[in-house]
Amino acid sequence: MKKFNIIFLLIAALSLQAQSQTDGSSFLNQTQFKVGYYGSLLFDNGLNLGAEYQWKEKEKVKEKKKGQKTIRQQLLFNGSLGYSTNFTLQTDNGLQTYYGLIWRRTNHKRRQINIELNPLGYYRSFLPEAFEVEGNEVSKVRFPGRSYYAPSISFGIGRLRKKKRNAGWYLNFNYSMRMPYNAGALPVFSIQYGHRFNFKNNK
Repeated sequence: MKKFNIIFLLIAALSLQAQSQTDGSSFLNQTQFKVGYYGSLLFDNGLNLGAEYQWKEKEKVKEKKKGQKTIRQQLLFNGSLGYSTNFTLQTDNGLQTYYGLIWRRTNHKRRQINIELNPLGYYRSFLPEAFEVEGNEVSKVRFPGRSYYAPSISFGIGRLRKKKRNAGWYLNFNYSMRMPYNAGALPVFSIQYGHRFNFKNNK
């Protein structure tokens, strides 16, 4: 429990720092929400929900022969929650949440690339059924499974919708580590594909 309290305190501190940088902008104006597919195409499949809060933004205008081209770079706080399962065997069900930073670049054609670093990650696996023996008695375990520290990094691409500053599709390739896993760590590769949107979408 102490570990989770520390994580939530860090998240709260990051949120307060982000709000101090908004110069009067509302939370919804600065936040992109996202929903999409999460998991592995061959084994685990699931759903991912998250939010990205813009911390800093910088725009650079380049003069070209065909006119001006604007390049936008952003730093965003990232939080996400995903659930995946093996629908065939029902033996690998997991809930994952992580928090970190995103660097994103958007070119004049609305194409995006982004890099995520998520040092605060947690993965909880759920087993379908388990029993424990105490003395001569056998009892069923409630909510069987294991918890792991699961930091991750991600590289992604995407594109904004026309006339929508904070909405568009994205495709991320993720690499995470689950620790401790037996005597070491378990590397996990996954993908995310979905849509970002903003309730007060600026043009």
